[in-house]
Amino acid sequence: MTPRRLFYFSLRSPYSWLAHRELTLRHPEVAQALEWVPYWEPDAWSERLLAETGHTFVYTAMSRPKHFYILADVRRLAAARGLKVTWPVDREPVWEIPHLAYLAAERLGRGAEFADRVYTARWLEGRDVCDRDTMAAIGKDLGLDPGGLAGAADDPGLREEGARALRRAVDDGVFGVPYFIDGYDRYWGLDRLDAFLSGLGGGAAASAERLPEPETDARTGGDLDHGGGCG
Repeated sequence: MTPRRLFYFSLRSPYSWLAHRELTLRHPEVAQALEWVPYWEPDAWSERLLAETGHTFVYTAMSRPKHFYILADVRRLAAARGLKVTWPVDREPVWEIPHLAYLAAERLGRGAEFADRVYTARWLEGRDVCDRDTMAAIGKDLGLDPGGLAGAADDPGLREEGARALRRAVDDGVFGVPYFIDGYDRYWGLDRLDAFLSGLGGGAAASAERLPEPETDARTGGDLDHGGGCG
């Protein structure tokens, strides 16, 4: 039996963004073979859908010191990869807007392209990806229905599909992203990506050029997150 191989990711998370780049640029064959499952902090509608099946989403609010640590950590990680982050400002975000738009794009076989464009908009262009106009613009750029992506969060079918993704995360014990599953093995965080790739059995981590890792001298503490993942 082929083991389950999943990539839980969030369009909110800078560490998911960097893991996405590692996978799609350095290990495209692995990225294509994985099942991608979106993960985000649910709004009231999604929480009601989860509650209907007895599921509770696990989320720990970020402390102020950790927030400042992540700002510096992501800047270091991005710079080591030749990237300059334009940090976005989230004002009352509704994360269903981009994540259900991802599911709409994935229905058309364009999920990976959509995720790449959203990550670029968020982390390199500093755009608000919870703005429906941003979703429409990305849809137009990709040749997808702008209105369909902008209004994905209003679609009951996509709402239920999104709730199924969040239920899977709860059932799999996911508490932060990026989070990789290979059969019974779990790997959390960008800094566990190489171990995940090595565990796949194909030597993926050793066979492709590896991106340089910056030196770090700190780790966050006091809650669930660390320098390679977001909760």
